[in-house]
Amino acid sequence: MVRRGICALSSAGLAALMLPLALAACSDGSAADRNLDSLDAELADGNSGSTASDPAAMSALQAQIMVDPALASQANHDAIRPPAQPYSAQIPPDMMAPGQGTSAAATSETLKAAPAPVSGQGCPQCSAARESLTLGGLVERQANPGARACAGTITYSTRWANRLPSSVPLYPDARVSEAAGSEAGSCALRVVSFASAAPLQTVLDWYYTRVSKAGYSAEHQAQGDEHVLAGTRGDAAYAVFATVRADGGTDVDLVANQGS
Repeated sequence: MVRRGICALSSAGLAALMLPLALAACSDGSAADRNLDSLDAELADGNSGSTASDPAAMSALQAQIMVDPALASQANHDAIRPPAQPYSAQIPPDMMAPGQGTSAAATSETLKAAPAPVSGQGCPQCSAARESLTLGGLVERQANPGARACAGTITYSTRWANRLPSSVPLYPDARVSEAAGSEAGSCALRVVSFASAAPLQTVLDWYYTRVSKAGYSAEHQAQGDEHVLAGTRGDAAYAVFATVRADGGTDVDLVANQGS
């Protein structure tokens, strides 16, 4: 019995002696780990360049963010749905510098004066241009039957503006807004809308000079600030619908059948 008591006391004493050592070992390991983590952090900051010790970086990070108020209103806060309209900057105003259009002096040529408007007949083609909502609608109301027959086959692309016939070309400073054309079957139709800084009379004289040299007929109709210069040469036909702009320039719808 005495031996069992001594053994039990020895086991209890041994446990009591081992517990502080185990706790000390755990405590020393945690401290070492913390020191190692701190050292790793310091090394990482040293390698990447700590912003805490870089005044330039801190200044850049803390500076106020610049925001464009014109574009901020287009932000789509409901990301689950598409935006109501495409993101874009503000569209520049459709204004042109007055008096900068091509003239006889600018092109070193003498322009022939377009014939005066036909009196007593009004301007039916002016009404057609004013009431047409699309270039296709304008073609459908042309006096030339060949152009009307191709109205249903036109396609829209600005490339048609570069394929006008050489006898009825694009005005030199033209700012094209829309173009259409057709090559379906026997069609060779071109329709272009553009704006010019040149005065209306200069635009009419410029086109009259070219079409008359190419052998086209020419008739001038007018109603207020709306003018139409149109004519034919065999099966080919053209029509220049010109309107005075508020800035002194000219808006033009040009229709040419038998284009290039």
